[in-house]
Amino acid sequence: MPDVIDPNSGYWYADDEDARRRRAVELLQAFRVYRAAEVAMRRRTRDAMSMGENDLLVLRYLLKARQRETQVSPGELARYLGVSTASMTAIIDRLEKSGHVRRERHATDRRSLYVVPTADTDDEVRKTLGDMHDRMLDAVIDMTPEESSVVIECLGRLQSAVDQVDAHADAS
Repeated sequence: MPDVIDPNSGYWYADDEDARRRRAVELLQAFRVYRAAEVAMRRRTRDAMSMGENDLLVLRYLLKARQRETQVSPGELARYLGVSTASMTAIIDRLEKSGHVRRERHATDRRSLYVVPTADTDDEVRKTLGDMHDRMLDAVIDMTPEESSVVIECLGRLQSAVDQVDAHADAS
């Protein structure tokens, strides 16, 4: 039977008597547990909507663009996801076939296309994620401005730390 990892352990951090370091490891572990729960929620959402990760990312991007009243080209979506234009075409085809998006011609340049979410897509996303978003808001709504600032600053510092990971760095 495989070893079970204690979810409260700092598994790759050595046990340390330094209270500050112990608190930091506990905080990082709490973020890891939250992140695992969020990843599981996103998987359940994709399953509920019968779509893949990139499909859901495209819908989110398109819905945000609609809120900003901006048009999105297939090329912009490909750059956003970091996929080839051929892969993006397959994603758009799949989303169009399922009724989540439609292609529209540019008003003045008939060679250009834009991808737009359908009205039903916004309703489906809101229905699927609305209760979860409400629960998340309820979880933090009573935080004081000071508490919110501490969490926001902490998340910003963690983002900066992970953004410095170079996928192409020599592992030796």
